[in-house]
Amino acid sequence: MPGGDAREAAKTVTGSLERLPHLPELPARGPGADMIGRTTGLLVELYAHVEPSGWRLSDRPGRDTRRARSWLGEDLDALEEFTQGYEGALKVQAVGPWTLAAALERRGGEAVLGDPGACRDLAASLAEGVRGHLAEVRRRVPGAAPVLQLDEPSLTAVLLGRVPTASGYRTHRAVDRAVAEGALREVTAAADGAPVVVHSCAPDVPFGLLRRAGAAGISFDFSLLTERDDEQIGEAVEGGTALFAGIVPGTDAPLSDPAGSVMGVRTLWRRLGLDPGTLAESVVITPACGLAGASPAYARDVLAHGARAARSLADNPE
Repeated sequence: MPGGDAREAAKTVTGSLERLPHLPELPARGPGADMIGRTTGLLVELYAHVEPSGWRLSDRPGRDTRRARSWLGEDLDALEEFTQGYEGALKVQAVGPWTLAAALERRGGEAVLGDPGACRDLAASLAEGVRGHLAEVRRRVPGAAPVLQLDEPSLTAVLLGRVPTASGYRTHRAVDRAVAEGALREVTAAADGAPVVVHSCAPDVPFGLLRRAGAAGISFDFSLLTERDDEQIGEAVEGGTALFAGIVPGTDAPLSDPAGSVMGVRTLWRRLGLDPGTLAESVVITPACGLAGASPAYARDVLAHGARAARSLADNPE
């Protein structure tokens, strides 16, 4: 979400999204509120600090780690305030193990991604951090049924060997798909029964791999789908995987009528020969990616627009 006011963000989210509110992230506050810094603050027995090139592993927790944890605590305080008496699904987010490994540097400046042992340690630390974070959410909002979103925008690049090294002259070797799946499964299992949604706003989302790793839902930029994805999407829907379809622009843009926004989803359903009656069960309408780059007014409009579009899809699936 845009801005830096945790209470205002929590008030907007809980007021606009009655059935699936979430814990807002406010990266405009600076390092530690960004998605990588926020997740490094969750890690157990691993620490990081900010360098000009990005986040780098540290020997001990420092100012940047403390700032990340402080902002997360502030956000949880605000969420708790506006969810008094709430019962139902409540989504929280963390960066997934592979995007984190691609973004987080080892002490020498190269990405964790280049060291298989460091990748394993990072996934294990993240799994423990996620477990503790979800426990804290359950304690603060007793009626909540947490949903964990893992942000993995770099996963496709990791699988295809497209993540550049620090010099920029080479790329890191592609990670074996079985290894990638195993790390994701470890973090997913740490959710202790909470459904896990994996988000990627990159092309060529590996739907099959994510489902095998335990994802109950997959979030993606709907505009990046091609007919090559049809078979995987059809299998996902028939297998009970929820689709978080990013159909609304994440930065300020004219919004069409809500029914028109979901026309592409209806068209996809017809092309795949799926029962229109399953749309309301299978699809969640979302922005294409985060709203941090939007104006506050547009962000509020997008949340309301998405809710109306979802109701349109449920009321008139044809």
